[in-house]
Amino acid sequence: MTEYKTAIIDIGSNTVRLVIYHYEQLRGLKEIENVKAVARLRSFIDDTGILVEEGIERLEGILHSFNEILEDYNVEHVRAIATASIRQAQNGAAILARMKEVVGVDIELLSERQEAFYGYFAVVYTTSTPSGVTIDMGGGSTELTYFDEKELMQSISLPFGSVSLKQQFVAGEVLTADERQSVYDFAIAQFSTIPWLKDLNLPVIGIGGSARNMATFDQHRNNYPLSGVHQYRITRKDFLEIAETLTSMPLEQLQKLDGLSSDRADIIGPVIEVFHALMDIVGAQKFQFSRKGLREGLVIHRILKQNPHAFDRYDVFSTTAKFLCAEFGKDQGQIKHHEYLAEMLYKQLGDIGAVDFERQNLRLLSNAAKVYFLGEYIDKDAASQHTFYILSNRAIDGLNHKERVRLALMASYKNKDNFKRYAAPFEQWFSEDELKVLFELGSILKFTYALDATKRNVVRKVRLFDKGEVVEMHIYTNSNSLAEQYRANRQAKHLERLIKKTIELHFIEEEG
Repeated sequence: MTEYKTAIIDIGSNTVRLVIYHYEQLRGLKEIENVKAVARLRSFIDDTGILVEEGIERLEGILHSFNEILEDYNVEHVRAIATASIRQAQNGAAILARMKEVVGVDIELLSERQEAFYGYFAVVYTTSTPSGVTIDMGGGSTELTYFDEKELMQSISLPFGSVSLKQQFVAGEVLTADERQSVYDFAIAQFSTIPWLKDLNLPVIGIGGSARNMATFDQHRNNYPLSGVHQYRITRKDFLEIAETLTSMPLEQLQKLDGLSSDRADIIGPVIEVFHALMDIVGAQKFQFSRKGLREGLVIHRILKQNPHAFDRYDVFSTTAKFLCAEFGKDQGQIKHHEYLAEMLYKQLGDIGAVDFERQNLRLLSNAAKVYFLGEYIDKDAASQHTFYILSNRAIDGLNHKERVRLALMASYKNKDNFKRYAAPFEQWFSEDELKVLFELGSILKFTYALDATKRNVVRKVRLFDKGEVVEMHIYTNSNSLAEQYRANRQAKHLERLIKKTIELHFIEEEG
């Protein structure tokens, strides 16, 4: 399975969604289409537990529309899944049989355990968070998992969701103060019966549309300089401020709010109170958002069954970097050579006391070397600008938003002026010492990139000798290095600024 299209039809209690993915072994998994229909199926379940005809016809119409889209996209594999709304309906089996006969869609009813598992699966394969508590709150159920060092420890599905809570607790369009307290108390009571949740002191990770809307709203209100919500984090203090703002607004204002989907305006209040209660039970000081959830978990799981090495949950970024480099035409051999030279030079600089060698900085350097100047693919003359924009503005699995900017500053390093200009919007994110380290690592990357000017892996070894006022650099090559000599002499100023000494370059061609 080196390349294929797959689609997930996700029939939830609030929305029905069709998402089409394209997978390539070299470039990874991409979402190429995402169609949402607001169905509110949970609201069509009557007092006897029957999903009434109006709700069934609404689902039937949506699936007919999805079939037309799938034909146009020529999708090889389609997996339709249903969750709480069909699970909780007394006539669920009859509905599934009808959809298969009338629409031709064979729907798989996921169990509560499966629904929780696939959400967890997506989080650990697309974020660097080693341990946490996930919450995926749909319209009719809420799935929780606890994972430690990427391993699933506990999971549970609770029979309430955003739509059912609105029906149970909200009399008008939005929560009143008393209703807000009632939802919070209800959630606290539910979570208190789960012994493994208490005082974990781990981040809570929100999956799904309502969590995503909270993140987008926070970014709008703060004029956030980056795009995307995957792996976005907020503090407990910020969470409580957002909760207070959103739960006190009238519906008309909520529906017009930037960052909040109008179709979720009437259910965001109950969702926030459930998140709030979970944070209190867990003792969480951070709320994190994951754009990847059940659907991505299903697709990644299928890919891994056929190719167990397609993704690495313990080193998520390395997998992502490989996909990025393939997308932007970087050769893996050249990447590894640049990484090798940069690490060697950093260690040598540490040995002569020019930099403070630290293992965590070596890791940063190695990651940045993997994607250094990938913007050359777009325009060689503007490689620095394109590299910084790409890395800072697209979701990169395995990196949170601060880590993304850190990577972009190093991997786009061209000169001091560019570095300062790129860093300016994020000056509150980093201390002066942090920026100094990133500047040093960027300088090393810039110089070592010059040592492979012809992309022939000519330079095999670098050695530094501190001669007092001068540092000699012996650069050992295995063939003619005229282009590397020219480029390295031009870029030596970056290291001289770092070392604060003159550098003399000596290229030595070795036989064999």
